[in-house]
Amino acid sequence: MIKEVCLGTALAVLIFLLILGYNVVPLLLLGGLGVFLYLLVDKKGFVGSSFHVGYMQQVDFTFDDIGGQAPAKQELKEALDFVIHSDQILEMGIRPLKGILLTGPPGTGKTLLAKAAAAYTRSIFLATSGSEFIEVFAGVGAQRVRQIFKTAKERAIREKKNGAIVFIDEIEVLGNRRGTHAGHLEYDQTLNQLLVEMDGLRNDNRVKILVIGATNREDMLDPALLRPGRFDRIVRVDLPDKAARFHILKLHCRNKPLGEDVDLEKIAQESFGFSGAHLESVANEAAILALRENSLCISQHHFKEAVDKVMMGEKLDRKPNKEELYRIAVHETGHALISEILRPGSVSHLTVTTRGRALGYMRQIPEDDLYLYTRDYLEKQIQIFLAGSVSESILLGSQSTGSINDFQEAVQIARQIIAAGLSPLGIIWEDILPKDVFHQTIQDILRQQEEKAKSMLFANLDALKEIAQMLVDREYLWGDSLREVLTRKQKAELH
Repeated sequence: MIKEVCLGTALAVLIFLLILGYNVVPLLLLGGLGVFLYLLVDKKGFVGSSFHVGYMQQVDFTFDDIGGQAPAKQELKEALDFVIHSDQILEMGIRPLKGILLTGPPGTGKTLLAKAAAAYTRSIFLATSGSEFIEVFAGVGAQRVRQIFKTAKERAIREKKNGAIVFIDEIEVLGNRRGTHAGHLEYDQTLNQLLVEMDGLRNDNRVKILVIGATNREDMLDPALLRPGRFDRIVRVDLPDKAARFHILKLHCRNKPLGEDVDLEKIAQESFGFSGAHLESVANEAAILALRENSLCISQHHFKEAVDKVMMGEKLDRKPNKEELYRIAVHETGHALISEILRPGSVSHLTVTTRGRALGYMRQIPEDDLYLYTRDYLEKQIQIFLAGSVSESILLGSQSTGSINDFQEAVQIARQIIAAGLSPLGIIWEDILPKDVFHQTIQDILRQQEEKAKSMLFANLDALKEIAQMLVDREYLWGDSLREVLTRKQKAELH
């Protein structure tokens, strides 16, 4: 009604001015600009409009649908119980938790945990992301922070709930350290408003609000946001271990027809370092590969191929010439031989098929998930990385640029040996160590391991030649075939 009255008054004034002979073009331009600014402001959220907030009332997704992450699930359930059973908590004199921060690598299930929280609690559940709060217009972010907390309280009261959960994904965008954005106080104003809301200065005893934040950049967050009383608990959502990977694969294969030869436990062992998102992709890609072959069920080789695809990328049509193909085969065979000699049974397969940026590759089977490494283990890894270039030198008399990534990995491991105090330098402070000494120590470590790899390859020269030729002929060689040749050659030498 007010808009219609204002519009009618404006038209009457314009007609009156035209009758009097005034030039109304400047007024029309000014009015048009005003209307444009009004619409723009209204769209951006200055005048009572709402931004994107997901409202989840009933979700058929529970903590049982999340593989692994038992510690994270337990801590989150405990915090949610504080919201659900608020009366019992008050009797024990416990202060309800204000916030929980889920932190960890991408794809580990932080958002899934928040979704499961919606099904677990009988509270109102609102979901948004940190980027929704940031705009170039001053004051928008702070208003949106107030708005989401106000919305949570209003919905909880309207639906007669005593608790509400606000989930903010990618919270590092909203909670970045204050002062890092020179000349732009909008970020700081937005964060300040969130701190005020979580502090409970406008606390409403009728509704208890729990804030769940998710980030993979905890180091970017402002310290004031992480103190007790705001984010009371920081829950680490790590990459899954072998048992958790097995559980995740089983969950993602519940609706898929699996062949009798499928061994998900072995796939879990071969997928060390994969996140839950990677494992979901492995199960999905395996099903796609089976569909391409018109297979009625998914077989073990589909899963192995899917692991390669997720790790390395899709196969490419690029075909090296015969000389390059043999060099690639020699290179990958060198890696595989040293790996098998140092750790029997460690080679899954090797291939000269081009995937992504790799012209060929050799994949190992991790024996166990390791979190601590000895000097012996690290030195053996360096030998495996350097074996490709060494085998090229032995059989072809020269090296190629295909060893660049191997050298980079070997140098990183050598740096790790020095930083951990496992080198002849002993315990050092890297910042004050002369660069020439540091570089020389790295070279000494690499040279020693290169000589060891060369010695082992010369001792197994016949096997190196035969396996490299087999790889050229077949393009793909399983670890069992490599082990058969190596065992046969070793027996022949004994006789």
